[in-house]
Amino acid sequence: MSKASSIWLPIFFLFAQLFHASQADLGTASQYKPPYTPTECFGNDPTQFPSSNFFAAAGEGIWDNGAACGRQYLISCINSVLPKACKAGETIQIKIVDRAKTSQSRPTKEGTTMVLSNAALAAIALPNTPSLNIDYRQV
Repeated sequence: MSKASSIWLPIFFLFAQLFHASQADLGTASQYKPPYTPTECFGNDPTQFPSSNFFAAAGEGIWDNGAACGRQYLISCINSVLPKACKAGETIQIKIVDRAKTSQSRPTKEGTTMVLSNAALAAIALPNTPSLNIDYRQV
């Protein structure tokens, strides 16, 4: 390997990592509790929920006239109104099954990007945290 290529190789990897990281979006999340059915996307169908119970209702920013139904996102907690509420390094995959605006139970905070199930929120932050800033990207 030449000296010139050994200089550029680390720079290339740095830009590759920056480009990869830019694929994610920043948003907010809150929590909602049972009852989770009926949902706007799948009604009373019990098979709509993933076995992990990591699911969410879409806020208006990602609802996309119902196209969000069934979409999967990787999400992680960045920070919260509560100090040290985020579980560092935790990323989970959630499925959109509902619309926050019409969900059966009300979110802990209105107007968020996603409203997470109890299990989903507890996987990335302390349970009952009222709102989170999240990093999310569609998979």
